[in-house]
Amino acid sequence: MAKTTNDFHRIVVGDIPLIDVRAPVEFAEGAFPNAVNLPLMNDEERRLVGICYKQKGQAAAIALGHELVSGAVKEGRIAAWKQFVEEHPETLIYCFRGGLRSQLSQEWASAAVGREIPRLEGGYKAFRNYLIGHLEPGWLSSVPVVLGGRTGSGKTLLLQRLDNVVDLEALANHRGSSFGRFIHPQPTQIDFEDRLAWALIQHEEAGHRLMVVEDEGRHVGSRYIPRPLVEYFSAADVVQLETPLAERVRITFDEYVVSAQEKFGAEFGGDGLARWLEDIQGSIQRIRKRLGGERLKRVNGLLQAAYEHQLASGDPDEHKQWVELLLVEYYDPMYDYQLEKKKQKIVFRGGADDVFGYITSLEK
Repeated sequence: MAKTTNDFHRIVVGDIPLIDVRAPVEFAEGAFPNAVNLPLMNDEERRLVGICYKQKGQAAAIALGHELVSGAVKEGRIAAWKQFVEEHPETLIYCFRGGLRSQLSQEWASAAVGREIPRLEGGYKAFRNYLIGHLEPGWLSSVPVVLGGRTGSGKTLLLQRLDNVVDLEALANHRGSSFGRFIHPQPTQIDFEDRLAWALIQHEEAGHRLMVVEDEGRHVGSRYIPRPLVEYFSAADVVQLETPLAERVRITFDEYVVSAQEKFGAEFGGDGLARWLEDIQGSIQRIRKRLGGERLKRVNGLLQAAYEHQLASGDPDEHKQWVELLLVEYYDPMYDYQLEKKKQKIVFRGGADDVFGYITSLEK
C-alpha cells in the first residue's frame, strides 16, 4: 500500500518541502508556504479532462488524462519531480483530496527516484482544514503583547530585533498603511491564512512565553486577520514605542523613499524612479478624501517639487518635507484617536532600546 502521512504538525515545524501536483490555476488560489507547484496536468489539460469527465464519465476522463500526459510530456514532469526530490529528500506529494492525481504522481515519482515518496493523506483539503483550526487562539499558550507606536516610529525595525514575534505585515506582504504596498502583490487571503497559521504553530513550538505582534487592527492592506485572532490581540497589553518626530521622518523617508526607490530601480531599471512616483501618487490619491483638498494640494506640490529636485541634483532629501506633513497632519491625528481607545491597556512606554529591554525581560 502506498505510503501516506497526516502528520501535519511535523510538516509545519520541520518546514518539510511539498510538491503540489494540482494545476497552476489551483495553486494560484491557495497553497502552502513550503510548497512548489510541479503539476501533473497543466491548466488546459485539466480543463479538457474536466469536460470529458462531465460528458463521458470517470473512466474516459482518466484515459484522456493518460493520453495527454504521455511521452515527452510525462517524461518532463517526472524529471521535474525527480530533481526536486533529489534536492529535498524529505519531500511529500499532494493534490486536492489525496486522490488519483497525487496517487499517480507518487507512483511515477517514486519509480523514478527509486524509493517511495509519501503523499499527504486527504491532500490539500485536509491540510488546509488543519491550518484553519489553528487560527482559533484557544490552543495557544503564549501571552500576546501588542507593539504600538505612531507611524514611522520604527516598530518593524524593533520587531526584527526580537525572536518571539509573529510578523503580520511580513506574512501579508504589506506595511499596513495607505502607502504600504510592495512592488509584488499580497498573497491571496487563503495563502495569508495558511502563512499565519504556519507562523503561529512554529511560534508555539519554539516555546516562547510571549507572542509580540504589531498593532494592526483587522486589516493588513487588503488581507484580513480572522476575527478570533483580532479579538485575541485586541485584549492584549500594549507596549508603546515612542520615537521623536525627526527620527520618525528619517525612518519613513528611508523606507518609503530611499529603500523603495532602490527596489523600483532593481525591478524596472531606468523607469524605476518614474514608476516609484506613480506608486506614491496612487497612494496619495487613495487617501484624497481624508486628506481634503487643501492638504492634498500641498502634499502633491511638495512631492512634485522634491521629485524634480531629485531628477536635477540626484538628492532625494527634499522628500522629507511631504513625509513630515503626512505624519504630522494625517497619520498622527488618526493614531491619537485610536490611542485614546486603548490607553488603559498600555503597560509600558519608551524608546526602542527601553521597549526591547522590557519585552526581553518579560520573556525570561
